[in-house]
Order: sequence, then structure tokens, then C-alpha cells
Amino acid sequence: MSLLDRITREPSHPDMRDQVLDPFHRIAIIDIGSNSVRLVVYDGPRRIPFTLFNEKILAGLGADIGTTGRIGQAAMERGLRALIRFQRLCRDMEVTDIRCVATAAVREASNGPEFVARVQEIGLPVRILSGEEEGHTSAAGLVSGMPDADGIMGDLGGGSLELVRIRGGQVLQSVSIPLGVLRVREVRARGKGTLARTLSAMLTAAGWQEEDAGLPFYMVGGSWRSLARLDMHLRAYPLPIFHNYELTPARIPTLSRTLTTMDKAAIKALPYMSGGRIPTLPDAAALLGEVITRLGSSKLVVSSYGLREGLLYQDLPQDVSAQDPLLVATRAEGDAQGRFLGHGDLIERWTAPLFADDPAPLRRIRHAACLLADVGWRANPDFRAERGLETALHGNWVGITAPERAMLAQALYTSLGGGDAATAELQKLATTEQLARAAQWGLAIRMAQRLSGGVASALNSVSVALDRATILLRVPATDADLLGEAAERRLRQLAQGMGRDYRIERLA
Repeated sequence: MSLLDRITREPSHPDMRDQVLDPFHRIAIIDIGSNSVRLVVYDGPRRIPFTLFNEKILAGLGADIGTTGRIGQAAMERGLRALIRFQRLCRDMEVTDIRCVATAAVREASNGPEFVARVQEIGLPVRILSGEEEGHTSAAGLVSGMPDADGIMGDLGGGSLELVRIRGGQVLQSVSIPLGVLRVREVRARGKGTLARTLSAMLTAAGWQEEDAGLPFYMVGGSWRSLARLDMHLRAYPLPIFHNYELTPARIPTLSRTLTTMDKAAIKALPYMSGGRIPTLPDAAALLGEVITRLGSSKLVVSSYGLREGLLYQDLPQDVSAQDPLLVATRAEGDAQGRFLGHGDLIERWTAPLFADDPAPLRRIRHAACLLADVGWRANPDFRAERGLETALHGNWVGITAPERAMLAQALYTSLGGGDAATAELQKLATTEQLARAAQWGLAIRMAQRLSGGVASALNSVSVALDRATILLRVPATDADLLGEAAERRLRQLAQGMGRDYRIERLA
């Protein structure tokens, strides 16, 4: 039975029906960039759809524009072949909405209109984004995945660089300059200091208003993401996810030096490293160094969300765009894998009195853990805790930092029977205090699961509270038979984990 069928048959959860049946139709974004041509097909919740299919071809449409002003013939044919395939795949996947956009190479090339005409002959209407539209759309994508972003976004493409000042979800200023990664090498070849002078002149001509130094810099674009992957490798970073990965500005000169000394085959062998981007990485690093020096950036934060996600986010009604992307995604995943629809939200409400002193950022991570509480039930019992750990650490979540992922993982690991001791992997990502608190969440979730058997009735009548140094479980007489030995054992474990006594109050 599908998830939608289950919701239709479960009228006791009308709120969940509204969220999952939100009329999201399968959407494809075809992004014709200066370096790559990419197809991404999305499905799932409107606020944070999951990627059903993702493919790119490094066509290099903008490779010759700096010298000839035209899209090279070979690059054009390669791009068109990819688009013919993409159009066919969309038809076979029954995509009902295809959005095809082109950026710097197509809008600047003298034969750009010829390319667009040939794309339209394939059956793909093309929207050419202006530099301003490109910047604003990428910024919308960044905000979609990092709602609290406050700083300057830099989106590096093959033909252009967009800089956008973001605060409170709003664009305060935006410029687009023709200094994409495919054009940097030519500029650098003119001599030392030329790149810095060219960047400065372009920003001035574009009207960029200097901000106070010390703002975070958000990195968007495949070349800069590849730099982040290299840095993760060099640091032996334990989490193979670059969204929200942070670098200090001092790391960029180190990466630049590494790119000149490290064997190219070794770089290509790195996990998830695109071989086609390796030749441009030194130029991407050089430009990044000049940009953050000019801006006085305090730190660098990598975003996996950009133009394509922005195209989706801009179309959302305000009530949907305001939803928390982490909670939407974990709720959808929890309901898809869990036994009882909507049970995660009920567990969150039931356990909340035990953790009322948690600040808001931690309350949302605990909520996410409750939503995912049932993800391990299909696994072999001996490996349920590991399933929860892997889901938390490697799930495609946004709006969450690395320490928060570790807390989410600890909560699920504990709730699924892994114990309350932190693994070595998690200790590299979060503090001892953070992991200890997350383990307490896990014990509370574990107690709720055992008491209720995964259904709503017990948690709607039995309540839990903190009474000074004691955890108090209030059980109505009509539900006294729910309190078996196993449930009381879980209550005792929860009390021990929180350093408290416990008491069961049987109500008349």
C-alpha cells in the first residue's frame, strides 16, 4: 500500500493528509550553464522535494566565449545531445512540468539565439535568466536550504559570478559579473595581481556596495563544492556531506598549494569528485581567495542548494515556504518508513515536558528525532540502532549543522537500542554535553515507543512530567494495563539516564 493510500485510509490524521497530499507534481529542472548541462527531477513534499534523478554533462558551452564570443560547435552539439536525452527521460518519467533555464554562456554568446532555437526544436522552451535573475534565484535556493543565512552568497558558474547579500530571507543587494571559472585562467595568465584588479574593477562597475567585514560567505556552485570535498579529504572529516560544511578563510591558500602539488589522479580518485572539474579547481580556488579577501569574510559555508532549488522555492506560497525544511523532510521520511502514520509528532508532544529547558534550536532537532523514531523497525533487530545512526548522519537533510546531525544520530541510536554511550564517530562532530542530551532524548523516545506500542491511544492518556528531581508518569486507571514490566523498565532506564528518580502515579 502506498503512503498516499495509507493516509487516505487513516482519517485520524487529517493534518498529515493535508501535508503529504499537498498537490506537488513531478518537476524537472534543466539547467543549461556555461560549464555543465544538468537535469534534476524532483518529487515529494513541495517545501523540500527529494531528488528522483540527477544527471549532468560537462558540455563547456562557455569555454570559447572569452576568445571568440561564440559557443563552440562541438560544445553546442554535445549540449544538444544531452538535452535530447533529457527530454526523452522526462517523458518516460511522466514529468508534468519541465523548466528549462539558461545562464551566462547562452545569454552572452553571439550564437546564443541559434542554440536556443535548436533547443526549442527539441520541444524544450528555454528561459534565459539575466544576471540579476540568476543571482536572486540562487539566493532563493540558498535560503531554501539555510533559512537563517545571513551574509554574502557567491554563486560561481562557468561564465559568471553572482554575489548576493542576504539577511532574514531577503536580498539586500545583488550583482553579476562576467568572471566565471572558465574565464579566470585567461585573466590570471596576464600576470600576478591581475585577478584581484579585475575582480575589483568588475565589482565597482556593477555597483557593488561594500559591506562591513566579518560576514559569512556562502559558497554555491560545483567548482567551489569540489574544493570543499578536497578540504574534507585533507582534514579526514568524518561526515561525507558538504552541505553546511564550514571552512576558515585560511584554508584557501592551503587548498591552492595542494592543487599544485597533489597528483591529479589522486584528486580524481577522491569520492564524489567530478573529474571534469579538476582542471578548473586551481582557478576556482584563486578566485575564491580574492573574493573573500575583498569581502573580509569571517568564515565560508558550503551550500548544496542554489539555482535549481531556487526555481522551486520561488514558486511556493508563503505558508509552504515558511515551513521548516528539516521537519518537513524528516516527517516525510518517517511516515514512509514507519509503522504508524503521524506517530512521530505525537511522541514529540509526549516527551516535550521532560525537555522544556532545551533552547529552540535543540527542540527542533529532538522533534526531528521523534519523526524518524521508527526508521529502523524493518531492519534486523541487531542492526536497528545502526540503521538509525546511518539515517541521521547520511540523510539528505538541510537546515541542520554537523553537530546537530550528530545529536540526531545519537538520539536515534539510543532510541533503537544502541545504548547511551556516544560512538567515536559522533564524538568527532559534537561535544560530550550535546551527545549526552541527545541520548536522553533517545531514552525518552524509547520509553514512549514501548509504552504505546506505536499507536496513539496510550500517549493520549498517559502523561509524563518532571516534578523537581523526579520523573512522574501519570497513568489513568482505565489504562493501567498498559504499564507492563517492559514499559516500567524503560522508565527506569530513562530516569537513570537523566540522573533522576521516577514515580508512577495511578489516577482514579
